Amino acid sequence: MPSFLRFLSLLVLLPIGWSFSSFGQEPELNLTQEEAPTVVNDYRYDTDLLSAEFHQQRRQALRDLMPDSSVAVLFANPVRNRSNDVDFEYHQDPNFYYLTGLKEPHSVVVIFKQPIEIDGQSYSELVFVQPRNPRSEVWTGKRMGVAGTEQVLGLEKAYENIDFAHFPIDFGQFSNLYYLTPQNDVRDDGRDLGDLYSMVKHFVRKVDTLPNGIDPRQLSDLMAELREVKTPEEMVLLRKAIDITCEAQQELMANLKPGMPEYEAEAIVEYVFKKNGAEYQGFPSILGGGENSCILHYTTNRKPLIGNNLLVSDIGAEYHGYTADVTRTLPVDGRFSKEEKIIYNIVLAAQAAGIKSAKAGNRFWTPHRVASRIITQGLLENGIIGQSSEVGRYFMHGTSHYLGLDVHDAGLFGPLKPGNVITVEPGIYIPEGSPCDPKWWNIGVRIEDDVLITAKGPEVLSACVPKTVKEIEQLMQQSGKYVVPNPDKSPVLMEPEIPDYPNAPKDKSETPPENALPEESPAPGKEQLESDDPEAEDGEG
Repeated sequence: MPSFLRFLSLLVLLPIGWSFSSFGQEPELNLTQEEAPTVVNDYRYDTDLLSAEFHQQRRQALRDLMPDSSVAVLFANPVRNRSNDVDFEYHQDPNFYYLTGLKEPHSVVVIFKQPIEIDGQSYSELVFVQPRNPRSEVWTGKRMGVAGTEQVLGLEKAYENIDFAHFPIDFGQFSNLYYLTPQNDVRDDGRDLGDLYSMVKHFVRKVDTLPNGIDPRQLSDLMAELREVKTPEEMVLLRKAIDITCEAQQELMANLKPGMPEYEAEAIVEYVFKKNGAEYQGFPSILGGGENSCILHYTTNRKPLIGNNLLVSDIGAEYHGYTADVTRTLPVDGRFSKEEKIIYNIVLAAQAAGIKSAKAGNRFWTPHRVASRIITQGLLENGIIGQSSEVGRYFMHGTSHYLGLDVHDAGLFGPLKPGNVITVEPGIYIPEGSPCDPKWWNIGVRIEDDVLITAKGPEVLSACVPKTVKEIEQLMQQSGKYVVPNPDKSPVLMEPEIPDYPNAPKDKSETPPENALPEESPAPGKEQLESDDPEAEDGEG
């Protein structure tokens, strides 16, 4: 079966006339040009969105990477169904948004390397969008429409999406056809002949008989090459998302107390997100206490927290599409136990070394290898493992991933370069029943910061969040900014701070050479350090 037909067979075809919208919404009716609204209104209320010029520059940057006689086709994300006639809140495909700025569904953009002539006019790009329709907009909100897409977003030529089926584009004239199609949950609304399902179906028909030169993977690589290096405009939004997330972590530290359920901790951080203008959380918030601190992507968030629990708070605000990812590990009662301090300081030292090695020119995986060696050494010295190859039992994820429009953002995993934003997030997780002294059981620690690679060295964008034992314990005695202080929260009596892990690099100006370790450090675990598979070593979250 041809590849395009295989893709089409995965689409979910629903009965014609099926309604996705609640309360008996009227079907989508295509209006005549006379009936459709002609007034162009920018219905977006935020004033600090990426500019139309930014998206124009990104489209040109893509053309610059494409060979001659090439065309790229990218579709909007599908509307995803939650249950019955209720859909999830719409979230645009990051590649489509990066190139267009359009956040509406049922759209496709076509970008040409060189301009082509259509109906006597020369165009370097076309976009097909939902038409304006007052009957639909009263249910689901305002649309840009054809005129708004051209005048507000600056795309060269826009058409209604229903026109895509019979539009005279001969894809066979191009030597290279690059495309990205939706991956799942593309459903057919039989009332709307211009919906995403219909456009993908007609695209398949247009190109399925074409000869070689069709490569969906190459466009993914081109987009990754663009997106892995952040522009100054992007950094403004990413810094904002990180600042909001840092404030949420500090608010949680000031209000966390025994007896609080995980979902109340989640409510605190997500309130701060919304209070500061973040549209969403960039991923489901992870607030795992006690035994749940040892579950990497724990999102149930229902357990009541007790005094001797550690809480892993792995959270990220999404601001205008850009997502932060910052993790801190907190003692619920405000004090780390002796064993918790030991594990915490191993992870903290590993993270410090990983950040220092995150320099332009180093391999993407260098921070992971540096951090892994320190964790291996710490677990060995405390008798938690007997040999270095066992480190993967307690540190089973990669230390870094790219950050941007996705929490696990697009990138090529090559040498680090200025403009990359990555996470550095080592961790140790010792679940109950592990083959070690039970005093270590249910201690899960992860520390994560967001790091910008610059020509002068790594810049920790989330440095405003405390992360030493002493700093965290002190902040947990203070009152929060937003949440009503807890009147029963007793002051924490501070014990002398345990020194930093003895084998952590001391000279902050010194970056460990790649694969370098103190001479007394044991060899890293084979299973942890030999793989260069990006998926195998991708950062935890």
